[in-house]
Amino acid sequence: MELPGVRLTVRGVVQGVGFRPFVHRLARACGVVGRVWNHAEGVTIEAFAAPAALQAFAARLRTEAPAGAHVRDVQVEDLGAAAAPAKFTIEASASTAARSVSIPPDLATCDDCLAEIADPAARRYRYPFTNCTACGPRFTIARDVPWDRSATTMAGFTMCPDCRAEFEDAGDRRFHAQPIACPACGPRLQLLDARGVVLGTGDAALLAAARALRAGGIVAIKGLGGFHLACDASFGLAVGRLRERKQREAKPFAVMVRDLAEAAAHAELREEERALLHSPARPVVLVSRLAGSTLAASVAPGNPLVGLLLAYTPLHHLLLAEAGRPLVMTSANLAEEPLAWRDDEARLRLRGLADLFLVHDREIEAPCDDSVARVIGGAPALLRRARGHVPGALRLARPFAQPVLACGALLKNTFCVGAGAEAHLGPHVGDLENVATLDAYEAAIERGLRFLRVQPEVIAHDLHPDYASTRYALARPEPTKVAVQHHHAHVVSLMAEHGLAGPVLGLAWDGAGLGADGTAWGGEFLIATAESFERIASFRPLSLVGGDRAVREVWRLALALVEDAFDGSPPYEALKLFDAVPRSDLHVVRQMLGQRLNTPQARGVGRYFDAFGALGLARPRSAYEGEVALLWNVAADATERGRYAFHLTAPPPNPPGKPWEIDLRLTTRAAVADLLDGRGAATVSARFHRTLVAAAEEVVRLAARRHGRMPIVLTGGCFQNPLLAEGVQRALTPGFEVWMHREVPPGDGGLALGQAVVADAVARKSL
Repeated sequence: MELPGVRLTVRGVVQGVGFRPFVHRLARACGVVGRVWNHAEGVTIEAFAAPAALQAFAARLRTEAPAGAHVRDVQVEDLGAAAAPAKFTIEASASTAARSVSIPPDLATCDDCLAEIADPAARRYRYPFTNCTACGPRFTIARDVPWDRSATTMAGFTMCPDCRAEFEDAGDRRFHAQPIACPACGPRLQLLDARGVVLGTGDAALLAAARALRAGGIVAIKGLGGFHLACDASFGLAVGRLRERKQREAKPFAVMVRDLAEAAAHAELREEERALLHSPARPVVLVSRLAGSTLAASVAPGNPLVGLLLAYTPLHHLLLAEAGRPLVMTSANLAEEPLAWRDDEARLRLRGLADLFLVHDREIEAPCDDSVARVIGGAPALLRRARGHVPGALRLARPFAQPVLACGALLKNTFCVGAGAEAHLGPHVGDLENVATLDAYEAAIERGLRFLRVQPEVIAHDLHPDYASTRYALARPEPTKVAVQHHHAHVVSLMAEHGLAGPVLGLAWDGAGLGADGTAWGGEFLIATAESFERIASFRPLSLVGGDRAVREVWRLALALVEDAFDGSPPYEALKLFDAVPRSDLHVVRQMLGQRLNTPQARGVGRYFDAFGALGLARPRSAYEGEVALLWNVAADATERGRYAFHLTAPPPNPPGKPWEIDLRLTTRAAVADLLDGRGAATVSARFHRTLVAAAEEVVRLAARRHGRMPIVLTGGCFQNPLLAEGVQRALTPGFEVWMHREVPPGDGGLALGQAVVADAVARKSL
């Protein structure tokens, strides 16, 4: 029988989310016959029915898609009247040379599966690998696309008859659920001791691991994208033992809880934070710790924030239920090492860290750490883009002219592959400061290129020649290399995220990045397009006494700050900070400043946060990168309305490349006076923040008068600070259009996206 037909090509996140089963059910409901199949670019549907039925089918395809799906676009081709099949079928996936990743990130366990593992009558009762088309592992087990079981690490598990029946039943919620499994045919748990001896299997292994956690033990747990180190988050001795073994002095640990009710027992949750915690990505969310929380203080020493995440796999749900308490769930590694994710490697590397190992026989193909997020300006902002978000592509307004590989920065590294109209940010790798992490970085890039089947023609890298990512880029065989200035990349990453063509006025504030003049920038105001930028303002430089040593020994920054502000005669004896510094060290550092010996100049706003924070909090050292700056932020009194004076040095008319300069010496003298008058850190921090906001506002308004009004973008690691970001946003609206990061980290974890887009713009000129 002949019927009118259409071919619908659907692109977006439409594989691994039960999209084909959804299409099958929808076709039957609409009276449509035809077929659907996966291919490298998405899903194609050939549909035959009366015109009204086809119209309804196409409309509902967009509006009723599964929760994990994202329909980006639907291309419709009229097939005319043609011989129609007798029914609607799901066809085998097609493989083609061209591809666009449509596999979704790993999906948190759905409510239906949670109910099933809690039901004694269900055959998946207490089964820790239960999943369906709406949830379960995706990216971390995928070896190739299209998304089929044979192209995942589940290929070695043969479905039992019951699973096969569910998989083939169009009315079942596991219809074509590629990771489908049950106790009869799927992965199984084992509990091992530190020597690798099997102590238990299945549910007995889980129960024994829970007992060990309740007793204060440390258990290495194999999750979706790697191993976690877990302990009782309410048991201070256990948390302290984990800190000692992991060599993590003070950096906060993430804490996993069962549900929102348990999260609310430990944190003050706004509605936006509740929604973010419970979102399908299940990130670690930074929230304010509740005064009555039973979490050990050593989970986040001296920090009023805590990173909470909800259980996102059946294994986590079962383990938390049996342990009966919140669990520290931190990446399984020594300080600064990459995440452990292979079984043999984990047992070797974690032998001295974990008492027990809770493992399973489902292989991890792609390691992926937990994502980290925070609510800023009333909406979620990703601070670390990993599980739950990778490998989701960012759709760009302008397609890449040639495939691009952007190699990212030195710290908080991610890479980016740009091809067609999509940019693929790789998973968070970390700081490229040791051989193991660099090896993991290179492996992640090769895996990403292989997965995408992209051969880059343009390689983008940071301007800094000594970054490990730069050395990697320059060693690659591709002839076209593009060096991208650090802060230009930050600004363009936000432009690309939001589809802004430019020009924009970008405030790129961070710790440091090599500037076009060979000095360290970090408090930049750039008028930018993807092709170029003009630096119109910056901050007065601060001396890094001893170079990078000053980033950890932040008293050195504070000393340089007050030396500069008080013309070499600061009131050291009256400032509490310097009581904790040996007099001999103070003398040496003052001499270095006087002789300008190993005192590189840096304009980073992050360094000003460190210096003022050291003074106000009387903290001479930072236990981890950014600790003092973070504590200085959270110390601020939100009700304080005062601010300090500052000076804006305007360049002479038409200077050649001379930017305005924000001079905080007046600010420093006023803040020191407040401290000497007995005003606390809360007041001084709030006034410091409000001073930075006022400085930003003054430069933006001056720039608008001189260069015209344009969108304002806030980027760089300093804008992970809600007090600063929201303050600048309030100061500039409604007069200006202000943009902040949402899906791309504002810090160096989002830098590679900007590098890729800048490199593409530069390379176009030679085509």
